[in-house]
Amino acid sequence: MAYIICEPCIGVKDTACVGVCPVDAIHPTKDEPEYESSDQLYINPQTCIDCGACESVCPVQAIYAEDAVPDQWKDFIKKNYEHYGLTPP
Repeated sequence: MAYIICEPCIGVKDTACVGVCPVDAIHPTKDEPEYESSDQLYINPQTCIDCGACESVCPVQAIYAEDAVPDQWKDFIKKNYEHYGLTPP
């Protein structure tokens, strides 16, 4: 089970979550070329270890455990998976 970044991240891209992720699952980082063109950050579901460290530091409450994503943002599950070329469950 991965964590998912949802709509509140769009346009904000606060990278506090990047700094606390112990497995480097959140991208793009500020050092990556696609950071400027990306509308939000994404969590790689294959890399995420479900530790939840990112959820508590997000200043806009955009990060949820995959099974706890609010109904209005369920499409962000697919968006996060597809960002990494993966098929959502």
